Amino acid sequence: MGKKKDKAKKLKGADKTAMKTDRKVNKKIKKEMTEKGEDDIEQLIANFVEQDKKRAQITEEIAEPPSPRCNMSLTPHPENDELLMFGGEFFNGNKTFMYNDLYVYSIKHDEWRLVKTPLVPPPRCSHQAVAMQQEGGQLWIFGGEFASPTQSQFYHYKDLWVYHISKKQWEKINAHGGPSSRSGHRMLASRKELVVFGGFHDNIRNYKYFNDVYVFNFETYMWTRVEPSGPQPAPRSGHQMAVLTDGRLLVYGGYSKVPVKKDADKGTVHSDMFILGLDAKQGDPVKQKGERWKWTLVKQCGVRPTPRCGFSLATLPNNRAVVFGGVLDTEEDDEELLGTCLNDFYQLDLIKGKWQDLELKGKRSFEKKARRRKKDKEEGGDDAMEEEGDDDAGEEEKEDLEDNLNELKLKDGSSTTASELAEHPTQSVNDVSMHGPQTVYDDGVFKVSMGAASHSALGDHLTSPTTSTEQIVRPSPRMNASMAFKRGILYLYGGVSEEKEKETTLSDFYSIDLRRMDEWRTIIAGDPSKMEWIESSESESEEEEEKEEEAGEDNREDDSNEDGNGDDDEVGACSG
Repeated sequence: MGKKKDKAKKLKGADKTAMKTDRKVNKKIKKEMTEKGEDDIEQLIANFVEQDKKRAQITEEIAEPPSPRCNMSLTPHPENDELLMFGGEFFNGNKTFMYNDLYVYSIKHDEWRLVKTPLVPPPRCSHQAVAMQQEGGQLWIFGGEFASPTQSQFYHYKDLWVYHISKKQWEKINAHGGPSSRSGHRMLASRKELVVFGGFHDNIRNYKYFNDVYVFNFETYMWTRVEPSGPQPAPRSGHQMAVLTDGRLLVYGGYSKVPVKKDADKGTVHSDMFILGLDAKQGDPVKQKGERWKWTLVKQCGVRPTPRCGFSLATLPNNRAVVFGGVLDTEEDDEELLGTCLNDFYQLDLIKGKWQDLELKGKRSFEKKARRRKKDKEEGGDDAMEEEGDDDAGEEEKEDLEDNLNELKLKDGSSTTASELAEHPTQSVNDVSMHGPQTVYDDGVFKVSMGAASHSALGDHLTSPTTSTEQIVRPSPRMNASMAFKRGILYLYGGVSEEKEKETTLSDFYSIDLRRMDEWRTIIAGDPSKMEWIESSESESEEEEEKEEEAGEDNREDDSNEDGNGDDDEVGACSG
């Protein structure tokens, strides 16, 4: 008994020490922020909340498109032909801006509306949003993070909100026992429940990645932590999730890091795949807090994407999903990473774990086929044309769309049909191929040749592999963009393009008809005037040091040449 008491005392003592250390760190951070002229991060958030409360009423007005941003949520309306965008962040190289604005994009009218309410979640990015049909439509949001303007402070949320679309009102849900504060997690709706997996938390002093699973029940308004059996995914954030038609959830990819020594971390880009679902074994006991869950490792096949972070994913009907872009980091040395943004496009069979590289044939190829079919009809005689009428013409167009999807998308003969895409009105968004020089990805199980991708930040008009004259439109390489699927059309907004140390936040907007797969349509073109980037004082000072060092090398070379002892080659500029 005495030993147990002593052990309990030691644990309590360790907790007290940790709390005391946290208080010291927080006090030190607040002091540093005061010296920089920046408020404590909780005070910054409180200021935003107070500012929103000053609104006397709810307003919804036609507005300009959203400003450049990334890590926002873009969610299809559960019934109407609309997309809902919330939050996000913008970094101009010197200052970070966080948003909590709610935009509604009308697909039919190509129009943005800005909704302002007195009660609204505080500004955030890297949160998750899910749309539900009940009560005229709801938008559920959980977690995310807030960064101070100098990015020297971070705050992670663990709050749960619901936006009642028909009432234009936000409601904060006070449900205990939910996930800890985090961002970079993923959340989807399955069987009248919200399921949250993964994410990370960073408080400057230390960080932590998660692989826990929480379920929120829409009927009881209660959180439950479930502990699935089977091979568990490693802790991660920035992964993607998709829901299958039977309610199971697929998890793919992500990123995590671990400390290897003081002030040094080792990052891991995950490219594994798991399915989370109820354990179907007979005789399994049912836990008191809920049903038994199980992880299953998925063996992937087909033309797999290269390992990457920051890619976008949207779920399609018939247990399929599409993936776009992301960033591939390669180590230049122990301290520097070189990021290469991508704009390749893949389809995933959620049941088989089979990947396919999506090719675009271009608008002319699609229209040429439609004209050929029309000509065949005309050659069939006037009587045949009179008998068909408008209804048959519509069926013909539908068949034509299906033929193009089968021909252009898939190489194995299987396909999502145009009718399935059109009849599937909504999907929750999780979050957003070139054929050039070939590289090889070998993970020890599969060895796949992949094409490279690298193009301008303002969008691409690229030559199709199938024609030498037609230019095919596609979004430029990017990461952390938002992607949503609605009635057969895929939408892509914003994100970040990365070039060395420069990170350009985008505000362009694209769509592609997945029934045609001809090319991306530019809804909003990239605006160079909005692509703001301010070199930090640290970068400027480094450049000045390099110039001084270069000048010193030139002077030494001149002196050396004057003495007759120098080389004939010029001294090159130093590279950072």
